[in-house]
Amino acid sequence: MMTYKQYNAFCRKLPATTHVVQWGGAHVWKVGGKVFAIGGWHDDHPAFTFKVNEIAWEMLKARKGCRPAPYLASRGLKWIQHYDRPGLSDRDLKDYIRQSHALVAQGLSKKKRVALGLAM
Repeated sequence: MMTYKQYNAFCRKLPATTHVVQWGGAHVWKVGGKVFAIGGWHDDHPAFTFKVNEIAWEMLKARKGCRPAPYLASRGLKWIQHYDRPGLSDRDLKDYIRQSHALVAQGLSKKKRVALGLAM
């Protein structure tokens, strides 16, 4: 299972990201000031939270080792938390984090995307 060190190294490589530790020690990654991934909120071992599209939401919300993200999903937001095995492989987790980054970046204004070098 991915470690926080590996998670932070991966997120750092995505374009126009910033990192902050907040919410009780969670590793929060943002693009354009908007959260796209959270590492934390689970005491026993690493847990990773990310935004998903409707299809991924339906696929992952009942998958063993994944669940609707605490706090976020209860507000109707489509966020999944990978918190236990079997969950996702590291490769799939990275793909979902990359997709979360893209989803959040797409929600930024065109002006902000251009300023960040994310023009789509």
